[in-house]
Amino acid sequence: MRLAGPLRVVVIVLTAGLTWILVSILLGTQSGFSRLQQLLSSPENSPTSEFSFLRRLSPFGNVLDLIRVVPAQDNSGNNSRRRKSRPKKYKCGLPRACPENSLAFRITSGAANVIGPKICLEDKMLMSSVKNNVGRGLNVALVNGVNGDLIDAKYFDMWAGDVNELLKFIRPLHEGTLVFVASYDDPATKMNEETRKIFTELGSTIARDLAFRDSWVFVGAKGVQDKSPFEQHVKNSKSSNKYEGWPEALEMEGCIPQRTADV
Repeated sequence: MRLAGPLRVVVIVLTAGLTWILVSILLGTQSGFSRLQQLLSSPENSPTSEFSFLRRLSPFGNVLDLIRVVPAQDNSGNNSRRRKSRPKKYKCGLPRACPENSLAFRITSGAANVIGPKICLEDKMLMSSVKNNVGRGLNVALVNGVNGDLIDAKYFDMWAGDVNELLKFIRPLHEGTLVFVASYDDPATKMNEETRKIFTELGSTIARDLAFRDSWVFVGAKGVQDKSPFEQHVKNSKSSNKYEGWPEALEMEGCIPQRTADV
């Protein structure tokens, strides 16, 4: 009974203290809540105002387009799947890899007298306008058939040039040398019988009939036993020419088996 008085005092003090703390907290929370409510209700900080601001920056003027500008994180990988998949390209841009012990190539003839030809082998550009080694007439690259190394590459003007320069280039070929040819503008006007005969011996079935401004791409080889499977040709014809005075450009790609060193 003696402790009733002191205990009553302690309880009163504790109650008063807790009441004061609780009131302070409530007053502080209420004040903060009121401030937060004011901020959220402010026109400058409302969600609607923010989207309107973004809308003014966007030429599309709708929320969906804004969302696509900065897409949300998608852990499922859907975003990457939505991206348009690009087909894998191999050497010289081929859609498939060539077998082992073969050389990947792509040849493009010139387009009219405007765009120069290209010859690519094993992902290396042998001749192109960028390399500044192509010109009107026949563009010819000689390649080692064993290792694919470039031996030499030159162009020969078949309209106003000297055909003997071409003959000097292709007469002394070694057995197994690969010969890549791409036409540009006019490949045939200065061709003589010997030139046509040499290309025929390299595997061409077109060289004997090649004419003024025909489009022609060809890969042959010294010592070939049969017709080359790598040859395309479009005749210059007023009725079918794609360009005024010239037929369409040609593009050919493929895989050439490498020659063994002991053959």
